[in-house]
Amino acid sequence: MKTIENITDYDNVMGQENPVLLDFYADWCGPCQSLLPTVEKLSQEYKGKVEIQKVNVDQNRELAAKFGIRSIPALFFMKDAEIVDRVNGVLPESVLREKLDALLK
Repeated sequence: MKTIENITDYDNVMGQENPVLLDFYADWCGPCQSLLPTVEKLSQEYKGKVEIQKVNVDQNRELAAKFGIRSIPALFFMKDAEIVDRVNGVLPESVLREKLDALLK
């Protein structure tokens, strides 16, 4: 799973055809760390179908501000560079899978 380091990385990801899941997190965030293995697993399963990218809110404040991040983890499901769904907090793998599948329809 890749990490978006700056606005240029973000623009490159948004320029691709595949839908995108952005996972806004921080290294010090316990819930973020507990969600990470699930997101990494899904990143492998959906490889080539959905771009799953991490965004560290401490290292990428500009992008966090652009998305209005107030709490983490924050997950943004995007299609054609538009936000189609957004969730905060730790979700079960089954719910994340449903949301990713919905992106592919």
